[in-house]
Amino acid sequence: MLRIESINYSVEGRPLFEEASATIPDGHKVGLVGPNGAGKTTLFRLIKGDLTLDGGSITLPSRARIGGVAQEVAASDTSLIDTVLEADVERDALMRESETATGERMAEVQTRLADIDAWSAEARAATILKGLGFDDAEQRMPCSAFSGGWRMRVALAGVLFAQPDLLLLDEPTNYLDLEGALWLESYLARYPHTVIVISHDRGLLNRAVGSILHLEDRKLTYYGVPYDGFAKQRAERRAQLTATARKQQERRAHLQGFVDRFRAKASKAKQAQARLKMIERMDMVTPPEEAAKRVFKFPQPDELSPPIINIEGGSTGYGETVILNRLNLRIDQDDRIALLGKNGQGKSTLSKLLSDRLPLIEGRMGRSSKLRIGYFAQHQVDELYLDETPLQHLQRERPDTPPAKLRATLAGFGLQAAQSDTEVARLSGGQKARLSLLLATLDAPHLLILDEPTNHLDIESREALVEALTAYSGAVILVSHDMHLLSMVADRLWLVSGGTVRPYEEDLDAYRSMLLTPDKPVKPAKADKPKPARPSRDQILEMRSEVRKCEARVEKIEEMRDKLAKKLADPALYEDTRVGELATWNRKYAEVMEGLGKAESLWEAAVERLEKAEG
Repeated sequence: MLRIESINYSVEGRPLFEEASATIPDGHKVGLVGPNGAGKTTLFRLIKGDLTLDGGSITLPSRARIGGVAQEVAASDTSLIDTVLEADVERDALMRESETATGERMAEVQTRLADIDAWSAEARAATILKGLGFDDAEQRMPCSAFSGGWRMRVALAGVLFAQPDLLLLDEPTNYLDLEGALWLESYLARYPHTVIVISHDRGLLNRAVGSILHLEDRKLTYYGVPYDGFAKQRAERRAQLTATARKQQERRAHLQGFVDRFRAKASKAKQAQARLKMIERMDMVTPPEEAAKRVFKFPQPDELSPPIINIEGGSTGYGETVILNRLNLRIDQDDRIALLGKNGQGKSTLSKLLSDRLPLIEGRMGRSSKLRIGYFAQHQVDELYLDETPLQHLQRERPDTPPAKLRATLAGFGLQAAQSDTEVARLSGGQKARLSLLLATLDAPHLLILDEPTNHLDIESREALVEALTAYSGAVILVSHDMHLLSMVADRLWLVSGGTVRPYEEDLDAYRSMLLTPDKPVKPAKADKPKPARPSRDQILEMRSEVRKCEARVEKIEEMRDKLAKKLADPALYEDTRVGELATWNRKYAEVMEGLGKAESLWEAAVERLEKAEG
């Protein structure tokens, strides 16, 4: 059991924890959440003993092993599988000793190796590496053959293999793809010991953990439910605190009013003094501070005729090496497409082709002549000018725009005055990501390609991104390990595998199940109940167009209704001399309301047909 009791800790005079306490029972899976900069990573360092508390205590059972991913593994000649095996320090030491031990010590070593199931270790390590994206051949390759992001996966594999009694993971999915993130969710849910994971991935916080530890206002609060339950309980709690604080303020104001009126009046002086003492004794509840609103405001593009991109018989790759072929793809401006597929299958290659960063090797690609494309990838965050401010970044792109307007644009992406004049090197990861997103959307692109846009964004910022993409009138191509983001934004799924790209007809839940049970046989379709034919792409486009026309018709009639209502609200219309005119306006209003009812019925029917067609 992990006990955190009345801890205090400050950084450069700024308190991060003040009398904070929490208890984590053995074997529980806990998500640690809170605003960026609140001190979540610092808490991990305090638990591991890397930092010294100012007060209070953190205790664990004696001899409990704590494990976490501190940094990527070195670029050595050691193979991935051996690197992971060496992470279990006890097993590694015993295996080395078994080569030279003799007599009674040999028996002790062999007994202990059997106790820790040492002989199945290589199979367990291989399973973990495979789950994190390394095939059998790659597991035998040296660490130096892989980039830093992939070596972070090896470090994660090592700590999972070592199975510490308390596993501390800080944003582990930031360097995983969707497949790796889903595998990790499943693995953590089955992990035999205690886990605390810092994450902004709502799917992981709902499926991999059963409790939430919330850090806010220098305090820790434990909720024995996954994230969605926590969010509901917290909202209810905040509402109760707000109501209580309001009632107390009203009561205090009432008492203070009496005191102010009668303090100087001799007959009421004692009563006034008694009320003054009541005010002093009141244990005031502090109303919860409103969280700063996280925002993204994407500029809206003008509308282009469909399709904005059309590829027939296409292939692409690097030089003479073909990565993707047999490409027959169409993108319209109202598409929301998620790219699925394991790392190395070609998702980034397809993104570069669509963004005009790679050419077609063969085939045909048609593009709208006025097409503007915005492209965001994680590496672009690292390519910002570290010695310049966000305002200077915008001034380079918009040299003739007044600074005040540029600052307003930055504020529309949550970068307020303080951040707009701060050098990029001093900004947080989330603030850098916001700046890169702003630069990618500055020209109001008709197509926005987002490759892992949520890395470094907190949960509130991710929800704001969902809202912005929902309101955005351009097409979206999305690559992300965040299942919640994909489920909220994407209405089409493309699977990148086997050297090509094709529509994935099932939903995200089916894709997740397929990844977690890859050997599960596919159930054959029943012969007596053939699956109904899916409407063609052109038919779906016609249905979408009909929905838009119906929406426009409803909006137009609503405008007429509002104008008539304003007319009928004019008192002069009800004078005796204008009775005939009033009857005319009332008749027109009734006709408009009847038309509105019919238009809404047609719109509802069109939406229902479209939803049925899209499944």
